[in-house]
Amino acid sequence: MLGNFLIGLREGLEAALVVSILVAYLVKSGRRGLLPRVWLGVGIAVAVSLAFGAVLTFGPKGLTFEAQEIIGGTLSIVAVGLVTWMIFWMARSARTLSGELRAQVDAAADARPWSLTLIALLAVGREGLETALFLWAATQAATRTGGSATNPLLGALLGLAVAVVLGYLFYRGAIRINLSRFFAWTGGFLVLVAAGVLAYGVHDLQEARVLPGLNDLAFDVSHVIAPGSLVGALLKGVFNFSPATTKVEAVVWVLYVVPTLYFFVRAMRRKPDAPARPASEPAVAATGR
Repeated sequence: MLGNFLIGLREGLEAALVVSILVAYLVKSGRRGLLPRVWLGVGIAVAVSLAFGAVLTFGPKGLTFEAQEIIGGTLSIVAVGLVTWMIFWMARSARTLSGELRAQVDAAADARPWSLTLIALLAVGREGLETALFLWAATQAATRTGGSATNPLLGALLGLAVAVVLGYLFYRGAIRINLSRFFAWTGGFLVLVAAGVLAYGVHDLQEARVLPGLNDLAFDVSHVIAPGSLVGALLKGVFNFSPATTKVEAVVWVLYVVPTLYFFVRAMRRKPDAPARPASEPAVAATGR
C-alpha cells in the first residue's frame, strides 16, 4: 500500500504542479478567461485515464491463463519503463518546470488559445495513464498472491488526494517544499518499487512459458519470511518481494536496480544553470528551490 501511495502522490503531485502553475500564471497575467480551457484539458485527461484503467481491468478476463500472463507480464514491464522515465524526467525538470510552462502558456495564449487545453490534457493525461498502468500491475500482483486488490487502489487514491491538496496549497502560496529534494528521495524509493514490479512481470512471463526457469529458484526464504506474515505482507505490498524468487527474477532485479540507481543519483547531483526568475512569477514557481 505504501508503494502505491507513493506512486499516487508522485504522479498526482506532478500533475497538480503543472495545473497549479498554469492556473496561477493565467490569473497573475490577467487571463482568467482562458481558465475553462485548462480545466477542460484536465477533465478530458481524467476521463481518458479512467477509461484506460477500466479497459485494463475488464479486458483480459475472457482470455486463457497463458494469454493473461503474457499481457500482465508485458504491461508490467511497460509500466516500469514509464515510471523509470518519469523518475528521470522529474530529476531533470524539477528546477525549471515553471519557467518552461510559462513560456508554453504565453505562446498558446497569443497564437492558439485552445492549445492550453492540449497542454493541460497532455500533462495530466500522461501522469494518469502511467498511474493506471502501474496500479493495474500492482493489483494483478496482489490478487494472484492472495492479497486484496483494494489495498493498492486505496493507497493510490490517498496519494492522489494528498497531491491535490498540496497542489492547491502551492497555488495559494501557503507552503514551500524543496521539490528537488522531495523528488530525489521518492525517486530512489520508487526505483526499488519498480524493480519489484519488473521482477513480478518477468515471473508472469515465466508462468506463461515465454521465459524459462520457473522452477529454478535463486533462493527460498519462505520458512523465514512467510508470505502470510506481517513482514511478508509488507515486503510484498511495498516492494513486491517474493520469498521464493527465481534466478531470472533475481538477475533482472539486480540488472535494473544497480544501473538505474547509479544514473539517477548522477542526474540528481547534476546542477543545471537555473534561469533568472521574473519578478512577476507566481509564488508556486518558487517551490522547486
